Amino acid sequence: MSTAENKKTEKKPVAPDKERTFLYTGARLLAAVLFDVLFPLRYHNKERYQLDAPFIAMSNHQTWLDPLILAKPCKKYELRFVGKKELVKNRFAKWVLGKMHMITVDRHHTDMAAMRQISRVLKDGYVLGIFPEGTRHLPDLMSEIESGTAFMALRANVPLLPVFIDGKPKFLRRRHVYVGEPIDISDLREQGYDAAVVEQVNERIRSTFLDMRARAHGEK
Repeated sequence: MSTAENKKTEKKPVAPDKERTFLYTGARLLAAVLFDVLFPLRYHNKERYQLDAPFIAMSNHQTWLDPLILAKPCKKYELRFVGKKELVKNRFAKWVLGKMHMITVDRHHTDMAAMRQISRVLKDGYVLGIFPEGTRHLPDLMSEIESGTAFMALRANVPLLPVFIDGKPKFLRRRHVYVGEPIDISDLREQGYDAAVVEQVNERIRSTFLDMRARAHGEK
């Protein structure tokens, strides 16, 4: 292969996020105060966040603080979060969450506009933050997973970084957050995007989080 051909096939490293906003920086500072002092968190294996973008960071969902918890260890990039459209109730909320890079999704219908925006975020080399459960009110960890999460993961062909938040933050009581190894679904991508494959992805995500919880709690 010629030198010119080598240059064409060479993958360029992705630069740190340049589209930083004042509000996101402020939220990052707030997270430092909250989770270093008031609601202390200990992150385990946070060096696994040192992936080159694009990638998808995902966690279980328990409180409104979860986006801050998921974003705090990611120093190199500002996460683009997926959130329900109900959060954007007025122009001010829309402006604030827009500056926080949030992508609003209609959870009750097929939202192709949101899917295109998500695809663009990953194609352009950013980090997507998602909560596969889609809601904070579930009987158990990952007992329900939104199908859109698996569909995004299959189409994006980027690493899936699982983050298990062990319990809700408590005032002056330390909680633990575990960053897992990226979930490999490369074998499933070759099978297409039908319902059966989506369910296999969901099961892989579910089993990963259940295993992380078991390891955190010392269960066999």
